[in-house]
Amino acid sequence: MKPHEMPYPASDQQGLFQALIGDGRPLLLFTGLSIVLAGGFALFLAVTGHFLPHDTQFLGMTAGQLCTFNDCRIVRFMIHDRTAFGGALMSIGLLYMWLAAFPLRRGEAWAWWLFVLSGLLGFGSFLAYLGYGYLDTWHGTATLFLLPCFVLGLIRSVALLPRPLRLHALLAPSVPLAWDSRFALGRLCLLLTAIGMSGGGLTILLVGTTRVFVPQDLEFMGLLPADLQQINPRLIPLIAHDRAGFGGGVLTTGVAIFFSVWCAAPSRSLWQVLCLAGAIGFATAIGIHPIVGYDDLLHLAPALLGAVMFLVGIVLCYQPMVSGQQNLE
Repeated sequence: MKPHEMPYPASDQQGLFQALIGDGRPLLLFTGLSIVLAGGFALFLAVTGHFLPHDTQFLGMTAGQLCTFNDCRIVRFMIHDRTAFGGALMSIGLLYMWLAAFPLRRGEAWAWWLFVLSGLLGFGSFLAYLGYGYLDTWHGTATLFLLPCFVLGLIRSVALLPRPLRLHALLAPSVPLAWDSRFALGRLCLLLTAIGMSGGGLTILLVGTTRVFVPQDLEFMGLLPADLQQINPRLIPLIAHDRAGFGGGVLTTGVAIFFSVWCAAPSRSLWQVLCLAGAIGFATAIGIHPIVGYDDLLHLAPALLGAVMFLVGIVLCYQPMVSGQQNLE
């Protein structure tokens, strides 16, 4: 047979676009990686103390100029929110990458439904940012860019799942809920932590879209909302945007962790991604407080309690999940 008459391999008959998106998981992996990078960029900006260009344009003042008011406490408060938001984004992105690389690859329907649920919460929380009239153009552009990738990834990956496709796959636990072994206790701690994160994130989201501040926030800044309004009438809308974003991120992370622990078979990869996501999320949410001087114990108590419970759960689950022996006493 002459070279020009030889048939091409079947895989070469695919178009470039089809080969790149595959079964949809590459798009979901890309979405997760993009969210991780976005979280890292948010952390970088927070650490350097800079505002994004559109923040500066919206306020009509730079972070340095705002820092001249009240011992820079307004800027430090905003850095505290944005650091925690960056950590939440990185946690979500890591969980998305794990979901696409492991349970969804095996055709586990709960993982697909978790993408749907968390996507509705995460992408949907963008609407909450508009509650006070501030449109974050960078965030909006990123959302418009990632959302089609995410949706197309979901559409393509449906073919991986068994039929019929039923939402109750999210309700089926991988193992019965118990407290009679090291693994069972650790898993219970992780589930309770995730519930606490979800509740805390929802609370922050609701506060961010309504009254914006809790009393401890105002005490730290040493200002009342009227004072902030007098400094710059656009400050509260910008801070409300940050709060809503942070709350939506924590809520989405908590939901993703809960159902991953509830539905996924215990494994080394699950333990690793939980450890990474939890370490980043709690380290940023708690660690920024002493750095900016916001050390109110009542304000920090829920996060500290969650971190301790999460650490206990991770430690108790380490050997059973990594070794695959869940019946250890």
